[in-house]
Amino acid sequence: MSKNIKLRKGLDIKLTGKAEARLEVAPMAKSYAVSPLDYENVTPKLLVKVGDKVEAGSALFFDKNNPRILFTSPVSGVVSAINRGEKRKLLSVAVEPDQTQQVKEIKVVNPAKAERSEIVEMLLESGLWTRIVERPYGIIANPDATPKAIFVSAFDSAPLAPDYNFVLKEEKANVEAGLALLARLTNGKVHLSARKGAEGYMESIKGVEYRTFEGKHPVGNVGVQIHHIDRIAKGDIVWTVNIQDVAIIGRFINTGKLDMSKIIAVAGSEAEKPCYKRIISGAAVESIVGKVSNKVRIISGDVLTGVTTAAEGYISANANMLTLIPEGDVYELLGWAMPRTHRFSVSRAYFSWLSPNKEYKLDTNLNGGERPFVVTGLYEEYLPMDVYVSYLLKAILVKDLDKMENLGLYEVLPEDLALCEFVDPSKIEMQQIVRDGINLMIKES
Repeated sequence: MSKNIKLRKGLDIKLTGKAEARLEVAPMAKSYAVSPLDYENVTPKLLVKVGDKVEAGSALFFDKNNPRILFTSPVSGVVSAINRGEKRKLLSVAVEPDQTQQVKEIKVVNPAKAERSEIVEMLLESGLWTRIVERPYGIIANPDATPKAIFVSAFDSAPLAPDYNFVLKEEKANVEAGLALLARLTNGKVHLSARKGAEGYMESIKGVEYRTFEGKHPVGNVGVQIHHIDRIAKGDIVWTVNIQDVAIIGRFINTGKLDMSKIIAVAGSEAEKPCYKRIISGAAVESIVGKVSNKVRIISGDVLTGVTTAAEGYISANANMLTLIPEGDVYELLGWAMPRTHRFSVSRAYFSWLSPNKEYKLDTNLNGGERPFVVTGLYEEYLPMDVYVSYLLKAILVKDLDKMENLGLYEVLPEDLALCEFVDPSKIEMQQIVRDGINLMIKES
């Protein structure tokens, strides 16, 4: 197989407000939170109560489905709140940090010499196991399973996504250590993918199956890369890890201490000073972006797959950026019919096709409501995977498990269809439909 894979399908959405290559250190937040809602198929069971003292690395709750999977505090301090929703559903556990941080002592093993079971137990105890995602289904990896391969994407192609060459420029030793550890968890290969022409130091890393990709978004999605490297068939299990989480795991190995700090991008047209910021995972959003107008949508993640959060909320565990864009609550008279040079469209409804390199200031307005599902072949123009999107979604809607399986549900996660959702003229919530289909498959399996 070629070491470079070029994808012709996709779409790069150019937005204003890309983060400058400038790093700031965010102040210590007033509180940090760990939320089970950041993970799929997790039923949390609390291990702490309000007022308890915890160290960085102390377990806050575990998953009832697999009690070995612990969710640990990113900081030391006092449990300040246990936030619940309807029917007392656990939303998050908040910790007010100490001025001087204390880290829980966790035995660190040498991945090159230790047994695989010892490595697994170390990651479970530290809470870092939650950073390993299992496909199919996009759930936390089963520690009792052995994947046929592990995949890591060293770049992100989403709108305004962080440049990992900048984020990880001082983390080479940690990335190498993290990848070496992951290699001990599989009998197959660790696949590392970088963007063609922006490889950074990734091409010099040993012990991995290295490839480059070129093309438009979603070329950076690890699911798309898996599809073109080694497709997932029925019965297959593969694991994926975000490249920044690989560095966090490697830092734990190299230093012997759990350090959940990372660098995120603060971007978007409404960001006062788009730049990169060093934070600790789970930080309060206000400590990162300050006071924000209620006319601004704060997204934990990118504009296609991120989740809306309030200024008094917390950045999600999986987010490597915060995006700030205008709320779409301003409506224009005959906006759909007037020629608008400031609008973006994949069709020729506006004039964006005349300026392919222009950056746009887009808001959250859907410009219409949900319409009947029409099979047009539009989605397949943007998804570089052999998946018939319309037929897959319809199979999910009618809960036909056999067709869902045959049409490729094992290969996709909601993020893989996010671009199709963006270009969809019917305004169908494709990502939610895919997640509902996956949850049904888990329930019936």
